[in-house]
Amino acid sequence: MQTRGVLIAAVTACLLLGWWLAHPPSTLPRPDPTAIAGCPLPPRVQRGDPPLQTDAPRGLALPAMGIATLSPLAGFSVEARVLGREDYRLGREAEFSPTDLALGWGRMADDTVLAQLDISQGGRWYRYRWQDQPPIPADEIARSSANMHIVPANDAVAAALGRVEAGQRLRIDGWLVRIDADDGRWHWRSSLSREDSGEGACELVYACALTPL
Repeated sequence: MQTRGVLIAAVTACLLLGWWLAHPPSTLPRPDPTAIAGCPLPPRVQRGDPPLQTDAPRGLALPAMGIATLSPLAGFSVEARVLGREDYRLGREAEFSPTDLALGWGRMADDTVLAQLDISQGGRWYRYRWQDQPPIPADEIARSSANMHIVPANDAVAAALGRVEAGQRLRIDGWLVRIDADDGRWHWRSSLSREDSGEGACELVYACALTPL
C-alpha cells in the first residue's frame, strides 16, 4: 500500500512537471501593467452597468504626491465612452490632474444621442447643448455623463491617459479622493454622487488602471 502511494505521488509530480514545461512563465497571463502596489483595485463594474462606487476599506492609504496627501473616499470603477478630453497645464489642480475626461454611459454612449448634442469642455467644466428638444430626458443626460478629473497613479497610467481620444471606450478603476496640500490650506475633493451637477459635481479619480476597450 505504501509503495502504491509513492508511485501515485511520483506520477503526479511527473504530470505537473510536464505541464510546467509545456506552459513556461512567459506564456502565462501577465499582471495589468497599469496597476501598482499601493493602489489596489476596487471592485470592478460589470459590462454595461453604470459606474460602480464602493466603500473605501479602513486603513487604505494612497501614496503621497509630493507634499500633498490623498485620502480615499470611495472605490470607483467605470466603463464609458469618451465624450471629450481637455488638458490643463496652469493652476494648482493641474499639478495633480493634467486631464479631464468627459465620459458617458448608458444611452449617453449611443451615436444617435451624441449626434444631437453639442459637447464642450473648459475651465474644469463639461457642457452640453441641444437644439429644440434634448434627444433623451435632460436628467438622464446629467445622470449618465460626467466630467472627471483624472489623477494618474503612475507613469503607465499617465501614458495611457495621454493616448485617450474622444469617441473611444475605456475602463477606469481607482478611487475617488480628497487631495490636501499646503498644510491643509488647499484641498480638492471629489463628488460622491452621479446625481449632482454644477460646481463641485465632478469626480476626482485617482486612476490605478486605465484600459481601452
